[in-house]
Amino acid sequence: MLKIGIINGPNLNMLGKRDQKNYGNLTLEEINHKIESFAKKEDIELTIKQSNFEGEIIEFIQQNSSKLNGLIINPAAYTHYSYAIADALRDCPIPIVEVHLSNIFSREDFRAKSVTASVCIGQIAGFGYQSYILAIRALQDLLEKKLRKIK
Repeated sequence: MLKIGIINGPNLNMLGKRDQKNYGNLTLEEINHKIESFAKKEDIELTIKQSNFEGEIIEFIQQNSSKLNGLIINPAAYTHYSYAIADALRDCPIPIVEVHLSNIFSREDFRAKSVTASVCIGQIAGFGYQSYILAIRALQDLLEKKLRKIK
């Protein structure tokens, strides 16, 4: 069974209430339910964390990367300036996918710069909650190919 961690950064706990034009009307709890339902069908175990605090996100990465096969992160606003999170991800020995609900490249100029994407295997943005599903599928495909090569 694959084990994938999902990290949601600051203000994502306010989904459903904040800027629905960019983020949609689903709450984080509703998004997590959709992601968990998909993962269950695929026999994937998820560990999901949301934090508004940079240090908690770093601790989650450091404490869980050895227990997981892959990681998905929506750093939210930390995307654009958290070199500390980027460093923690850089030290992470598993594949990481950065996700965003909105298309960060079609918004304010500062949002197009990600300091975390360069330490990830890829970035998926603009598909709402489906960005997470696509990231899970990408990690699933990558990890299953690695397992087949080992065997």
